[in-house]
Amino acid sequence: MPVNPQILGKLEHSQKVLETPPLERPIPPAKLPSRNPTRSFWIDSSPDANPLAGEGSKDPLPSEADICIIGAGITGVGVAYHLIELLNTASLSVKRPLRIVILEARDFCSGATGRNGGHLTPAAFLGFSQRRAFFNTVEAIKSYELEKHTASLLVKIIEGNGWASDIDLVEGGHINLLFTEEEEKDAHKDFDTARQAQLNLDGVEWLSKEELEEEYGAPYPGFREPGHNLWPLKLVTKLYKHAQAHTGQYASLSLHTRTPVTAVTHETIDNSSTYAVVTNRGSISCSHVVHATNGYVSHLLPFLAGPDGIIPTRGQVMATRASVGADQIKIPSWSGNEGFAYWFPRPVTHDSEKPLIIVGGGREAVAPGYELYVDDDSETHPLAGKALREFLPSVFEGKYDPDSKPEMEWTGIMGYTKMGDPFVGPIADLLVTNRNEDLYKTQYIAAGYTGHGMPRAFGCAEAIAQMIIADISDKEWKEPYWLPQRYLTWNRGVE
Repeated sequence: MPVNPQILGKLEHSQKVLETPPLERPIPPAKLPSRNPTRSFWIDSSPDANPLAGEGSKDPLPSEADICIIGAGITGVGVAYHLIELLNTASLSVKRPLRIVILEARDFCSGATGRNGGHLTPAAFLGFSQRRAFFNTVEAIKSYELEKHTASLLVKIIEGNGWASDIDLVEGGHINLLFTEEEEKDAHKDFDTARQAQLNLDGVEWLSKEELEEEYGAPYPGFREPGHNLWPLKLVTKLYKHAQAHTGQYASLSLHTRTPVTAVTHETIDNSSTYAVVTNRGSISCSHVVHATNGYVSHLLPFLAGPDGIIPTRGQVMATRASVGADQIKIPSWSGNEGFAYWFPRPVTHDSEKPLIIVGGGREAVAPGYELYVDDDSETHPLAGKALREFLPSVFEGKYDPDSKPEMEWTGIMGYTKMGDPFVGPIADLLVTNRNEDLYKTQYIAAGYTGHGMPRAFGCAEAIAQMIIADISDKEWKEPYWLPQRYLTWNRGVE
């Protein structure tokens, strides 16, 4: 049974839908995260998976802070981690420790980071030709440098702290299957263009249909690129605990889960400009605010609703058991169908165990809306679920039972932008009109990863932390060599 041709070749149409404003006007902003989300493998498969789930939810909120971070996923925790690293390594003369507070609407890391596919794979070259045509060669190269920087930094932190086994880090490489001649042609064009531009392509290996069929049972050509997979929630838990343990003399760090932020207002106290971060449990007065809520960001920043901003987009994932052993499934992670599908085998505990596969995608079957503008992760979509159930048995004949039921199935809300890239930087610089400098001057954003956050978010969080430290110390921020210019808010005006 070949891959269903009805779900192939949907990327171009889904991009057109993404770029087209919806008929409903004004475009409604995202709602707060749902109170009863679907049960994710990463969060709910074992009782001890999320030890920080309700952290700080019953502790009194501080009345004041220096930096309020909204969102406790890889971006929000990443900003706190990098702030503390910078404070410990830079000789800053701070009058008192910087008070850093993270606020999360639901349980710790229960948004997209706790609901994704578990991949840490920096893109090697796919999309290079289009990026070079849209921007320029330098910008195109930076797209991949950012991802390699982010992934390698995370792996360095994980291995340096001895976390690899705790978070199930596996370096299995990543295989991208090319289902159609058009996909294959475009991939070779991207590779050739990237090679001519001297992009580092170490570790990339082309695989013929015959090689992939013999080795893995997939009768399609493709290519292998470097990549890892892991347990994302456990990684973010480790990062938070590490940051809290290393606050030292320069910072304090607290986390308040189950504390949704409902507004951020500006106020002047004693001739000093400050923000009031309003929650269901009270308000916190602070000087800097970071919006790290990805697909939900327009809830507090309604001007970012719609295709010029960040569109909440529901992704669907399931955990299903293979019909054969790990010796036949092996360890690589995979993607295919223009990136709509992605999957990998969880590590097994004994040789006779049949691997549990985490497989995500299915949006290609939910045309014409593709789950865009859906911010509710309390339910799954039956068409996406059907596509996921049929996918692996059709690609790897005999290795998956088409009638088997998934062990878990869940959804999560991603943040899509029409450019495919996140917004990073001060929010005031985003606004073309009605800039309202006082309201947004020291509010920052890192959001809109378009389903590709794990190899980008932690690096973007690093840039935000650098910007905040530069502002606090009254120094000029120096742009990292690996950060694309087009991510920066001053290059991404919104009306």
